[in-house]
Amino acid sequence: MKYRALDPMGDYSIGKGMQDFLINAAAVGQAIKTNLLLLQGEWWEDTSDGLPLFQNILGQSGTPEHLTATDLLIKERILSTQGVSQIQSFQSSYENRKYTVDNCTVLTNTGQTVTVSGVTF
Repeated sequence: MKYRALDPMGDYSIGKGMQDFLINAAAVGQAIKTNLLLLQGEWWEDTSDGLPLFQNILGQSGTPEHLTATDLLIKERILSTQGVSQIQSFQSSYENRKYTVDNCTVLTNTGQTVTVSGVTF
C-alpha cells in the first residue's frame, strides 16, 4: 500500500517526490488517521462516508453505554480502512468532553502491526 504523507498541519505533503509517500505499515497508520478524521457528509463524492461525529457521537452523555457505542463506531471505521486485517488492542478515554483514541494496535493485511494513538474528537 502507498499513501500520501501529511505534513504537521494535516495537509498533503508535496514537492519532495517519493518522500511525499508512505508505504507498508506507515501507510496503513496514516490511512487509519485520515479515515477517522473524515467526518460524515464532508466528502462531496460520497456524503454517507465518514465518521458520524455530529450525528452519533457529540452531544451524547459520556455514560459507559455511550462510550461503548462510540468505541464500536470508531472500531468499525478502523476496520473499514484499506490494509487493516484486525484490531489487536484498543484503548480510549473520555475526559473534559473530549473522546480520545489513546492507543490502537492493528494487524495489517501484510502481517505487520501498526499503532495509532492520540486521535482526539
